Amino acid sequence: MNFLTLFARAVASMRYNKTRSFLTTLGIIIGVTTIIAIVALLKGLDRTIDREFSSLGTKTIYVQKMEFQLGLPRHRGFDEVAKRADLTLGDAAAVAQLPTVRAAVPTINNELDTLTRGVYEADECSLTGVGEGADLTGNWVVSEGRFITAYDLRHRNMVCVLGSYVADNLFAPGDNPLNQMLDVDGHRYLVVGVLEEKGASFGHPQDNQIFIPIDTYLKYYSLPKGRASVFHGLRIEVLPKEGVPVESALANVEELLRRRRGLRYYEDNDFGLNTQESMLSSLNNIRSILWLVMVGVAGISLLVGGIGIMNIMLVSVAERTREIGIRKAVGANEFDILAQFLSEAVALSSVGGAVGIVLGLAAAAFVSAITPLKAVVPWWTVVLGVGFSAVVGIIFGIYPARKASGLNPIEAIRYE
Repeated sequence: MNFLTLFARAVASMRYNKTRSFLTTLGIIIGVTTIIAIVALLKGLDRTIDREFSSLGTKTIYVQKMEFQLGLPRHRGFDEVAKRADLTLGDAAAVAQLPTVRAAVPTINNELDTLTRGVYEADECSLTGVGEGADLTGNWVVSEGRFITAYDLRHRNMVCVLGSYVADNLFAPGDNPLNQMLDVDGHRYLVVGVLEEKGASFGHPQDNQIFIPIDTYLKYYSLPKGRASVFHGLRIEVLPKEGVPVESALANVEELLRRRRGLRYYEDNDFGLNTQESMLSSLNNIRSILWLVMVGVAGISLLVGGIGIMNIMLVSVAERTREIGIRKAVGANEFDILAQFLSEAVALSSVGGAVGIVLGLAAAAFVSAITPLKAVVPWWTVVLGVGFSAVVGIIFGIYPARKASGLNPIEAIRYE
């Protein structure tokens, strides 16, 4: 008999024992579902991360009070980090003079309540004071007007640049925000620019920004103290010059700030230097853990499924001993018997794999529908699911198949 005939008979045998076949393949189904769903979601996570980081300054170095790891201060508690000296405008000016630096922009922000302008309102906006060049370090693109300039900073001009969300929600459709006045926290600003839409970054909106000169900001707002300074204190966004590796600029900035802050060679930094690489490293740790979890769950499920297949095939051999003896008596050789039972084991695992693929795709699609994470299903994940299930069927089907093929035909016919 050819392979297709063997496979067809194996499927027919499964249909005859539906409940037993389903329970046998359940482990395979769970394992393959896990593989397909998690791979699709992890690939979607990779694409999301690449897209989110592309919206940030790709080479920007963020100088802050702390070094981030998974969004939290690294190695130290909030209280200890909060006691560190604040970064200053003088630090930013000194960093800007480094030969490897193109721009060093002091930045500080303040979360606002709902802003209103007549009948219009915008929720959860952020007022951000910035220095010259923040559009470069933050990868902002002006769609109308201009960004904050050195002239605005010197004269503490009451001007602002709006994110697209703020412009769309505080002004009537078709109403150009440029050169109009906007009241923010009791102060009136002239709108001089509107930014292109950027979208959310890791779940946080970016288009709700209102940028003003940092000197104007410090005229009306004081620097946060205590724990609030950890996340909302003054930071410096540093952009290396074209052709300068980030690592070189990073080393120069670190050496300069250590000198300015009077740190001795044996003392740790009392400031944080954060780059995309450091943030990606933290995210990669999470992804590695997720991959290990996937491998563990899928491996255990496939092992359990394989043991189930071997067990049920051994039962099948016992139930069909007389059939095996008769087939051998009329001319079937050991290979024919081995192929018959091995094909049944592969059929069981393959059907379980097919069901697992469908359920895995459905699970990934469901997660994509209810969360911002969009699943990506590479073609090789389907091949991987089919391959895993087939290999499990072969490995765990060999022993029962060999046992069946090795039966003595005379003893098998006499078996009751």
